[in-house]
Amino acid sequence: MASIVWGPELAEAYDAASASMFDPAVLDPTVDLLAELARGGPALELAVGTGRVALPLSARGVAVSGIELSPHMADELRAKPGSEAVEVTIGDMTTTRVDGAFKLVYLVWNAIMNVTTQQEQVAVFRNAAAHLEPGGCFVVELGVPEPHRRPPAELGRVFSMEADHVGIDTYDDPVGQILSSHHWMEVHGHLVRHSAPYRYVWPSELDLMAQLAGLAMAQRWAGWQKEPFTADSTDQVVVFEKPG
Repeated sequence: MASIVWGPELAEAYDAASASMFDPAVLDPTVDLLAELARGGPALELAVGTGRVALPLSARGVAVSGIELSPHMADELRAKPGSEAVEVTIGDMTTTRVDGAFKLVYLVWNAIMNVTTQQEQVAVFRNAAAHLEPGGCFVVELGVPEPHRRPPAELGRVFSMEADHVGIDTYDDPVGQILSSHHWMEVHGHLVRHSAPYRYVWPSELDLMAQLAGLAMAQRWAGWQKEPFTADSTDQVVVFEKPG
């Protein structure tokens, strides 16, 4: 099952449909922590998208590059102010290489789930490790799987019920860890529907993927403000380090 390439209609609606993720209360802590972890060095964002994180991080003085599978998402980024400072390479984050060694590689907002096989998710880790300089770190933001929250005998779980967005997850393949996320969104007065498969990853599995790539887990928080990670956490921000 290949990763989904977002087409022009979804790329054009992406920022409006994701407006809550651009809220400074959400975005600023993300950029703050990434700037801290970059330690003045260059950074590479995998699945850079429309530049939600890359552009404000670049504005902080961090040299940011990006890899993006969808040329349409990259076009949206390039149309924004400050985009000339962010070099974007079109390609698959499992294999695409860019020049240079980076202090920081990061992959945010569940984007590793866009890669829908375990083998390819391991390849993402190996590709991130290959881009890191010794002592550098790979940061992954990912939700904690919650298949147990699906009501018994129900086909899916409603995770969002808002005036402009309804979201439903269906757990299609528990063995392959595949869920499909279905969204109905109002964007600029029009109804936009989007469904795609994702592969969820358990925290321990994420750590093993890092180990296979030669990385070691250094920190796991429940959010970008370094909230403690507990058995009840629904989100994780994990820092993996390359031996220096």
